[in-house]
Amino acid sequence: MQIKKQDRKNQLIEVVAESTDDLWHLSHIVGEGDVVSTLTTRRIQDTNSGKTRADRGVKKTFYLTVKVEKVSFHKYTSNLRFTGTIQNEVEDLITVGSYHTINVEINKPIKIIKNWDKWSLRRLNTAVDASKRPTEIIVAIEDNTTDLGIIKQYGIEYRGPITGDISGKRNIQKDRKSKTMDYYADITSTIKQLGDVNKLIIVGPGFTKNGYYDYLQDKEPSLAKKSVLEATGAGGHAGIEEVLKNGLVESLSKDAKIAKETTAVNKLLEAIAKSMGDVTYGKNQCLSAANMGAIEKLLVVDHMIRDNTIQNIMNTTENMGGSVEIISSEHDAGKQLEALGNLGAFLRYPI
Repeated sequence: MQIKKQDRKNQLIEVVAESTDDLWHLSHIVGEGDVVSTLTTRRIQDTNSGKTRADRGVKKTFYLTVKVEKVSFHKYTSNLRFTGTIQNEVEDLITVGSYHTINVEINKPIKIIKNWDKWSLRRLNTAVDASKRPTEIIVAIEDNTTDLGIIKQYGIEYRGPITGDISGKRNIQKDRKSKTMDYYADITSTIKQLGDVNKLIIVGPGFTKNGYYDYLQDKEPSLAKKSVLEATGAGGHAGIEEVLKNGLVESLSKDAKIAKETTAVNKLLEAIAKSMGDVTYGKNQCLSAANMGAIEKLLVVDHMIRDNTIQNIMNTTENMGGSVEIISSEHDAGKQLEALGNLGAFLRYPI
C-alpha cells in the first residue's frame, strides 16, 4: 500500500493498493458512511438522441465520489467494490443520489474521507509496512503433487497443485530421474513467478521434500539458503495447516501475521479446554474483563472493529496496559474465534 496524500483537516487520505492484501485491508478500513472518490467508468445513455432502447450508450470515464453503503471483497478474484450514492454531479449526465459501484483496482489511486480512528490508521500503516516485505512460501510436496501456500496478511493464498509425471515405486520408469528433475523445475519456476522470496518452508510426509531441497542446493543455491525443511503428517492443504499450527512459521518470521494469529487462537482454545479461568470470550464477558483492567491480551475478529462497543473494549484494554491483536476472518483460526463470539481475552488473573 502506498499513501499518496494526507489532508488531516478534511480527514482525507489518498492511497494506492498494490496487492490483494492491500484490497483486503481497505475492505476493513472503509465502512458504511465513509466517502470514496476515484476515476471510474460508467455507461451513459443519451435519452435525447432518439436511439432505441437496445442501444446501450457509450462508456465515459470521470471522477466520481460515492458515500459507501456496502463493501464487497472477494480475495480469489482480487475484487473490491464500494457501492453507494453518488455525491457529485458529472456534466449533467449523473445526478446526485443515484447509485454506483466503484471497483477498486490495484495500482489505481483512491481517496478516502472518514473518521480516522486509531484502529483504522494502525491498519493502514500495517498495510504500508507489509508491502515492503518479500514473500514467504510454504511448499507442501509429495511424490507427484505439490501445493504452495503463499503467506498473506489475510491468510494463505493457495497455488497448485503442481503435478509430476513420476511412476510409483512398484513401476519404476527408466527416465524416473529426469521426470523428477522436470517436476522439481516446474515447482521452482512457479515459485520464481511469485517475486522476491524471503523464506521457503518445504514440508511433506516423505523424503521427496529432501530430494527437492537437494535439487535447490544444486540448481538454485540462493533459494536453498532461504529454505527450511519440516516433516508433516500430510501434504497439500492439510500439510500447510499443520505447519502453521506447530509454531515453525512464527519462529522463522516475525512478520508472518497468519502464524501469529493461529498460535494466539490455539493458545486461547487450549486454555478454554483446561478451564483454569485465565481466559474469557464473547462480547459481554470481554467488556466486563476490560472494565476491570483484567485483560492482558485481547483477540478480535477483523470485521468487528467497526462496532462501537468493540472499539470501546479495545480502547479500554490498551488504556489499562493490555494489548490488542486483530485476527483475520479469512483463515481457520479466525473462523474458530468467530465461533466463540468474535472476541477472546487472556487475563492477568481469574475473574
